[in-house]
Amino acid sequence: MIWQIIMMSLVGAGIGWFTNYLAVKLIFRPLNPVRIPVIGIEFQGLVPKRRNEIAVSIGKTVEEQLLSIEELSKHLNTDKNRAVIVKNIRVGILRVVNDKLPTFIPAGVKNSILNYIGDIIDKESRGFIANNMDKLIKDAVQTLNVSQLVEQKINDFDLLELESIILSLSKRELKYIELLGGVLGFFIGLFQGIFMKFIA
Repeated sequence: MIWQIIMMSLVGAGIGWFTNYLAVKLIFRPLNPVRIPVIGIEFQGLVPKRRNEIAVSIGKTVEEQLLSIEELSKHLNTDKNRAVIVKNIRVGILRVVNDKLPTFIPAGVKNSILNYIGDIIDKESRGFIANNMDKLIKDAVQTLNVSQLVEQKINDFDLLELESIILSLSKRELKYIELLGGVLGFFIGLFQGIFMKFIA
């Protein structure tokens, strides 16, 4: 009778593991809809079938929770970034002024002019950027539809590539789910075997 209990436990473990293994596989496969001829039911993997909905959901989450305007402003409106913007404004304007100045102006005079203009640019642009950085970021971000970009990117992924990305991120967890099915199946088979012994 003990062998019967062991056998039921092992069979239960096998069934539990295979059921969870199959469930994990059905998250991604089949990639394309498959119709069962006799009963006329069509089925497809969860991710391929609902990719558009998943993409929309992820896009909205990224835009609303991860990359909100407030969050972007917080990370972009820093002393370092403001200094980079001021530097780029200064370099750009001075390059244009230098090109526009007549060639007959002596180099020393030209340098004095450029230094003077550069000081003005530094002073004025620092104040302007400091007071308007949040608004500049908000205006720039509002023209950028983060949700749509993320959604489009996910929809553009090849299904095999998307499957590979998801598996690479959650391979260990999915493997635990399969093993847990085996463990649960083993104990269910064990209890079933013991129960059958007592009622026999």
